[in-house]
Amino acid sequence: MNERPVVGISLGDVSGIGPEVTASALSRPKVRQALLPVVFGDGPTLERFPAFKKYTRVTPETLERVTEPTVCVVTELSEKDRVPGKPTRAGGKAQYGYIQAAIEAARAGKVDALCTAPVSKEQISRAGIPFMGHTEVLAEAFGREVMMLMDGPRVRVALATNHVPLVEVSRMLTVERLVGQLQLLSRSLKPVVGRAPRIGVLSFNPHAGEGGLLGREEVEVLTPAIKQARKLRVDAHGPLAADGLFSQVDDFPYDAVLAMYHDQGLIPAKALDFERTVNVTLGLPVPRTSPDHGTAYSLADTGKASSVPMVEALLKAARLAAR
Repeated sequence: MNERPVVGISLGDVSGIGPEVTASALSRPKVRQALLPVVFGDGPTLERFPAFKKYTRVTPETLERVTEPTVCVVTELSEKDRVPGKPTRAGGKAQYGYIQAAIEAARAGKVDALCTAPVSKEQISRAGIPFMGHTEVLAEAFGREVMMLMDGPRVRVALATNHVPLVEVSRMLTVERLVGQLQLLSRSLKPVVGRAPRIGVLSFNPHAGEGGLLGREEVEVLTPAIKQARKLRVDAHGPLAADGLFSQVDDFPYDAVLAMYHDQGLIPAKALDFERTVNVTLGLPVPRTSPDHGTAYSLADTGKASSVPMVEALLKAARLAAR
């Protein structure tokens, strides 16, 4: 009986670096030993890589629970729609199709975890599909409240809001929302750290609002949320000024940090360890990870794209599935 978790991998934009970093990552012995891959993607694109020619080939309709490395062919794109570095609308539609096929496999119990190669929000949107990001699509597909966690070797940073314009963040921050997110973050990390995790809550305004002088969010929303969460046995602390906190990474005082908006969390996470930081979606019934980078069209098919982030994302998906 095979004990390796089955990880469904959506190929991302075929004109980006997704196909090559996926192929490279899956060629690593430690990855092959850790998981069984099912790659959801484009037939002709996958045939460019010798390793994938040895995989069992199926379609979404014929996919069952696998016992060997498998390619699930979702599209057969024309040559002009799979040129490295030159994205098209057809490619945008296709990459969304790979995500949906992988999600359906997870919902049917055919894969134990998901790992998503990078997509282009712009190209998917150009294809006429409303798309703000993987996290939002997964939340809707599984009907769950979810949270984005940037899980790095030095810090873990979760996001209170995801892909929204900065001008809208303040109105989205409510006591109820933050309490729920702190509970989700604490519950998700407790098995990882072996106890209730110590969570730092970042402020929204500069200098934690200076007692209301630089904004009222800390006084009216963040502090009440932290107090409520603590009553629910969440070990939350703050609000904390972000500019000072991340200077302490060599002796970081928290198991995780909750950032109020996208760049507040991702800038320090990427700056501290870009290659080994993995995007993890908390709150789903199956683990989902992705590398912490984009499609990188300028690097596609040049041999310069690093597969380390994809390796880390795949290994993280396998570990979470096994746990």
